[in-house]
Amino acid sequence: MLICALTLSCIGAMLSACREEGQQQPGKPDLPRVAAGAALRDVTFFSNALGREMTYRVFLPEKVAAGQKLPVVYLLHGNGGSFRDWSNYSDVSTYSAQGLILVMPEGGSSYFINAVDRPRDKYEDYLTQDLIADVESRFPGISGRESRAVVGVSMGGFAAVKVGLSHPELYVFAGAISPAIDVPERRFSWMRASQWSRFRSIFGPMGSKERASRDPFALAQSADPRVTPLLYLTAGEQEPLRDPIARFAGWLRQRGFAFEFRTLRGFHDWNQWNAQIPGCFASLLPKLRPSLEQKSNRAAAK
Repeated sequence: MLICALTLSCIGAMLSACREEGQQQPGKPDLPRVAAGAALRDVTFFSNALGREMTYRVFLPEKVAAGQKLPVVYLLHGNGGSFRDWSNYSDVSTYSAQGLILVMPEGGSSYFINAVDRPRDKYEDYLTQDLIADVESRFPGISGRESRAVVGVSMGGFAAVKVGLSHPELYVFAGAISPAIDVPERRFSWMRASQWSRFRSIFGPMGSKERASRDPFALAQSADPRVTPLLYLTAGEQEPLRDPIARFAGWLRQRGFAFEFRTLRGFHDWNQWNAQIPGCFASLLPKLRPSLEQKSNRAAAK
């Protein structure tokens, strides 16, 4: 009986992990939503940090004048998703029609950070070094912090906060829609043993320096509020991540960070995330306004 119970427990843990990771079904159609005035491009390039080819998707204005440069927003997907998610499940391409380059990289289930026990998985270096360099060499993106933002959902929201705190020189805005902000502090559970093991390989052992260096709560203790990007946080009022996100927002308030925290009715899914996107971009666009105004002035001069 004990063996049966343990077997069932293990099966349950594996099923639970699969459900949480939300892995896509093979052969799921790629049906991007491309707004009028926007164009879509898929790019594959070699990442030195990862030692392999990686693919990312881009939305940009359908017409870009010769010599024109545009602000760039990096959009990070959730755990179990892919670089196609933002284009397939949201209408974010409307913002590229307004003069933004939107870049959607592939991150697997990496949390877009350099894994402690996976030497080949230097996803943070890939995101903050290789990807930016390739985008700005291939597309008319403006170089520099004031013209660059990062926004993510769930796992990608965690990453947006993490790189915003660790690399304040790179981004003027970091948007985290339903971020899995508490992942580094999650304790062992038999029901999620597989997930816990994976988290340990990415973040390092509990209580370690490696884990603290990847934990937004710890990073917010050491980061300088005067130089970090505007942090924009959201949560669905019915989702389980609301409490840790609200706790993180309280910590930001206590330390004097520039941040916003918004909640809407909804769960941890694209229905709620889509409802949050307009508010996020309403706060993001003013941060990129000088770059957008520069673009408009150049167009008017011609």
